[in-house]
Amino acid sequence: MTTLATETRDILQRLGVDPALSEGGTLVVRSPITGDEIAKVLETTPGDADALIAEAQSAFSQWRNVPAPRRGEFVRQLGDALRGAKEDLGRLVSIEVGKALSEGLGEVQEMVDICDFAVGLSRQLYGLCIPSERSSHRLAEQWHPIGPVGVISAFNFPVAVWCWNSALAFVCGDSVVWKPSEKAPLTALAVQAIVESVVKGFGEEAPKGLASLLIGGRELGEQLVDDARLPVISATGSTRMGRSVGERVARRFGKSILELGGNNASIVTPSADLELTLRAVAFGAMGTAGQRCTTMRRLIVHSDVYDRLVPKLIAVYRTISIGDPRSPDTLVGPLIDEDAFTAMERALDAARAAGGQVHGGGRVDVNGQGSFYARPALVEMDGQAACVREETFAPILYVFKYDNLDQAIALQNDVPQGLSSSIFATDMREVEQFLSASGSDCGIAAVNMGTSGAEIGGAFGGEKETGGGRESGSDAWKAYMRRATNTINYSRELPLAQGIVFDVG
Repeated sequence: MTTLATETRDILQRLGVDPALSEGGTLVVRSPITGDEIAKVLETTPGDADALIAEAQSAFSQWRNVPAPRRGEFVRQLGDALRGAKEDLGRLVSIEVGKALSEGLGEVQEMVDICDFAVGLSRQLYGLCIPSERSSHRLAEQWHPIGPVGVISAFNFPVAVWCWNSALAFVCGDSVVWKPSEKAPLTALAVQAIVESVVKGFGEEAPKGLASLLIGGRELGEQLVDDARLPVISATGSTRMGRSVGERVARRFGKSILELGGNNASIVTPSADLELTLRAVAFGAMGTAGQRCTTMRRLIVHSDVYDRLVPKLIAVYRTISIGDPRSPDTLVGPLIDEDAFTAMERALDAARAAGGQVHGGGRVDVNGQGSFYARPALVEMDGQAACVREETFAPILYVFKYDNLDQAIALQNDVPQGLSSSIFATDMREVEQFLSASGSDCGIAAVNMGTSGAEIGGAFGGEKETGGGRESGSDAWKAYMRRATNTINYSRELPLAQGIVFDVG
């Protein structure tokens, strides 16, 4: 057994995971840090999945009747448990998906933060009082729990996305069935162990089946998507995956929350603070080895400042620290696997064929042939060729020149995806145009920062082929509930709406 496998086993044990779940199974887990096998996880059979969904349905029937503030107390205790597990769980994220250790810890902090948000939300699930057109009538709406929620998450945020959904779903009165990426089952097992310990300690109000975990591949995900007992499916992944999920859920009249591809751009204006811009672009484009849905993939730079910014940025690309993500000096860790590296190389070849000038790229030998570390690449392009319009989940930044802001905004919006965007400017007119209805068409539009780094207080998601879903903050909670409009007549008369008369004597 390798040292990395031993460390993984010890972390899982401390987090309360039954060793039988991660040893002797059929799903082989390899760490992208070295490519070494670190576990063999037991997979969920279709029959077991069906039973877990039934159990979630039963749990929902009980949980929806628990007062919302008590549901909030459950989430508060979950947040406290995650605080206590932060070091171990953050390190496990780093081992399993290759994130720099600070980013792994940051992901667990996101879980804690959304729990804090959800606790307050448990006393704010407000409906509306609406003026009625009829005398002595009251018109109102209220929100009720909707049912078991299916969550399908991706490898790049293996635990935070579950918590974005689950913390809200729990306070809204729903149970949750989770199918994580088959590339990240260990962090899911750890989170499941933590939440089960909170369920056990909460008492009889928290039913068995409140949180369930399905381990396996695409077939299990399809089983969730097609099951009418799950009125809401939240799915994070590629646009191709989301198109299938959305169609299948719609066929059974379910609701889907889709968090799909991003092809995020930042605009650098003549008024930009270039030192701030340089730092923000470096993290936005290279953080998490380019494996964030909000990674900066395009940089649109005004011709007046292009030669002052881009050469400095190229120098950063040449010197950025690439290595084992457990090292505190590492800024860029490995790609998740060989397929990701191959996709990056293919995209760079296409960029060269389209006339792009590539700086960086190529494989970096860090921990042997089983791991896939790559030098981030900056590609100077004359225009948005086909390869630019596609999202490559790797650290590639395409750079363009522009001459006026209308042109830059048109370039930014001229891709199928619409997740995140930003502008670097100190001119208020440039900022306001970018944020206006004729500016960025993305779900996230930021000023003087990169395209990544969303906070849980705001709703997260995007438009167009990004799927239109919203998770996390603001009023994203409404997706986990059903709305009921109530009309109450407290008179002895029966006036009809719209002045209709129906007199039967």
